[in-house]
Amino acid sequence: MTSRYQSLTYGIRVTVDPRFSLAESDPGEGAFVFAYHIRMENLGDQSAQLLFRHWHIHDAAGEDQEVDGEGVVGQQPLLTPGQTHEYQSFCVLTSPAGFMEGYYTFVRPDGARFRVAIPRFQLEAPLPVMEDEDGPKLMN
Repeated sequence: MTSRYQSLTYGIRVTVDPRFSLAESDPGEGAFVFAYHIRMENLGDQSAQLLFRHWHIHDAAGEDQEVDGEGVVGQQPLLTPGQTHEYQSFCVLTSPAGFMEGYYTFVRPDGARFRVAIPRFQLEAPLPVMEDEDGPKLMN
């Protein structure tokens, strides 16, 4: 079962749908891969362009990372009123659980910058996971 997470800031709704990627993970080596799908929707009456992203990634093993960068997956989309932008990405944790959260920095046509919250979303591998000669598998 997966959960969907949402936030709404200054007319921009962010929806996150995270999933554990067993096929890409290597639990025996402490590599748990989580994919996430993000949808941004401009519900306001003004255009807004995405400039930057900031992520806080927490691993249940106690490791925290801060990640900053321009745009998302190489793009800085302009969202006109009613428009959406979707993308997928991933992160790798050293434990089967953690969370991510952060914000996007957008700019309006008049030059005003503002932050849009990325809701905290949980990253949880369904356990137990076992490893055999064919790779990782969920135990029944």
